[in-house]
Amino acid sequence: MLRLLAASPHRVVGVLTAGLGDCVPGERVWPPELVKDPAFAATVRAEGVDLLLNIHSLCVVHRDVLAAPRLGSFNLHPGPLPGYAGLNAPSWAIYQGERSHAVTLHWMDAGIDTGDIVATAAIEITPADTGYTLSAKCVRAGVPLVAALLTAADAEPPCIGRVPQPAGVRRYFGRSAPHGGWVVWSEPAQQIVDFVRAADYSPFRSPWGHARTRLPPDGREIAIVTAGRTGRGTAGARAGIVGRTCRGRGAGRRRRRVGPGAVRATRWSASRARRGVAGRCLPRDVSRA
Repeated sequence: MLRLLAASPHRVVGVLTAGLGDCVPGERVWPPELVKDPAFAATVRAEGVDLLLNIHSLCVVHRDVLAAPRLGSFNLHPGPLPGYAGLNAPSWAIYQGERSHAVTLHWMDAGIDTGDIVATAAIEITPADTGYTLSAKCVRAGVPLVAALLTAADAEPPCIGRVPQPAGVRRYFGRSAPHGGWVVWSEPAQQIVDFVRAADYSPFRSPWGHARTRLPPDGREIAIVTAGRTGRGTAGARAGIVGRTCRGRGAGRRRRRVGPGAVRATRWSASRARRGVAGRCLPRDVSRA
């Protein structure tokens, strides 16, 4: 996004970011928490800021700061509104079994993801998508929306779109992962696979951590990094019962009966499971049916 702005005729007054100052050479860097301080509005006005762009920041901007730019404040949200407001929208969309998604550029107001819409871009969700890859798709689809916003703001007079959010059920998603991050083996097999995909941000840290479970007989906690359907049925067996163990290529395979269908965890980690780190994953196949 900064490359887009640098290549435009517009001047970047400052970048609010944490720990990434070295990535924006030549730009003034402020701590992101400044947007929470109403006094920062005076700085925005004094600098003659026309647009405030919020790109994947987790800080809630104070209403005085929102009102300070000459033309307005805008947020690039990685999800369709009003159905996927809040945090980690790409992960929730995968977990909910969605086949399509969207990125939304909207005006910012005192609410969270409640402002009028400037533009949207549709995104396909494929069976191979993870939380990370869908998030990356949102970024790529959002760049042209921001470019169009800059063009509209540069017109005389400015002609920035403004359409109320569609009528429909507003859903707000918070920080927590489904079920506190634990796999619920009574859920359908496909939903378990979707949960594992939704939590996967490899090679980066996942905001949910990887999906977690415990292995019998000692209850050892592991983090499941990747998983897929085996195509095998469960013959009506009760969910959560460990079945037969067989030997596979270089590692044991445990079979566990879960919801309808069967799931194989193809990468899992017994170390640092709670921290959601994709590294140190053992090449094990753990089958769950």
